[in-house]
Amino acid sequence: MRLYILSILAKILGIIIPLLLGVAFLVSAERKVMASMQRRKGPNVVGFSGLLQPLADGLKLIIKEPILPPSANFFLFVMAPVITFMSSLVAWAVIPFDYGMVLSDLNVGILHSFAISSPGAYGIIMAGWSSNSKYAFSGALRSAAQTVSYEVSIGLIIITVLICVGSRNFSEIVIAQKQIWFGIPLFPVSIMFSISCSAETNRAPSDPPEAEAESVAGYNAEYSSMGFAPSFPGEYANMILMSSLCTLLSPGGWLPILDFPLLQAIPGSIRFSIKVPFFPFVHIWVCAAFSRYRYDQPMRLGRKVFLPLSLAWVVFVSGVPVAFDWLPQ
Repeated sequence: MRLYILSILAKILGIIIPLLLGVAFLVSAERKVMASMQRRKGPNVVGFSGLLQPLADGLKLIIKEPILPPSANFFLFVMAPVITFMSSLVAWAVIPFDYGMVLSDLNVGILHSFAISSPGAYGIIMAGWSSNSKYAFSGALRSAAQTVSYEVSIGLIIITVLICVGSRNFSEIVIAQKQIWFGIPLFPVSIMFSISCSAETNRAPSDPPEAEAESVAGYNAEYSSMGFAPSFPGEYANMILMSSLCTLLSPGGWLPILDFPLLQAIPGSIRFSIKVPFFPFVHIWVCAAFSRYRYDQPMRLGRKVFLPLSLAWVVFVSGVPVAFDWLPQ
């Protein structure tokens, strides 16, 4: 029993530690990529080529004095960033990095991941309400409304994939893409899924909840020092989680690009780790290329464009297999 518990703890640490390192260096990579696109230098002082900048940022948060607003609800104010951060970590329990390389290979893994990531909106609402600030509360309501709006589209898009596979297990979804990646026949849906994931994580240009002009940095405006520390990496951890979901559902997860012996020799976890950074890079690229939208624009896109289109794709994808008797057995 003790060895079993130790093995589970080792697996959990084997997921959390690389994830936290990935979050830290994703922040640095975002600043470097945006600086390159905008012809700036970016972080280049701390460490070799600025690689230690995330550690310097973390140390800066640690040594700063924590400030609690006098009119804030102490318990909810402290717990809100923790809920946001933990919801982005727990969902990794069902994400497979290779065949059999998963902490918990649930038959309803995709539903588990979708259900666990959803309560992150509650942490955002708690952070804005408990701050007792109209700016933070306004940003929290914006963020929650945008998250819920795009989660509906994400859920419908996931249903189209489940119809094609006939299973809710992530490993079986990836194995079903051996002949052809779902990103090819379901290309419009894959594009909508990627955009919805970017909007759900409040990434620019779909980040009006954090608009400085109206809501002064959004729901975490009153947080400082270590109070701000969990919410900031939680946003980037959620970004990596959504990129991993895009990788599993569209470009074949850990499957190789071509059926070459050399590519087959590469471990599946390495192939998966190479594919995942593509989606954050595209999100950073869009962030650097486009200005922030008005709040009504991403909401209109989610409710009046993506919602009916994703629903239409569910009807279409469910009708074609029935018509040609292609339903999985």
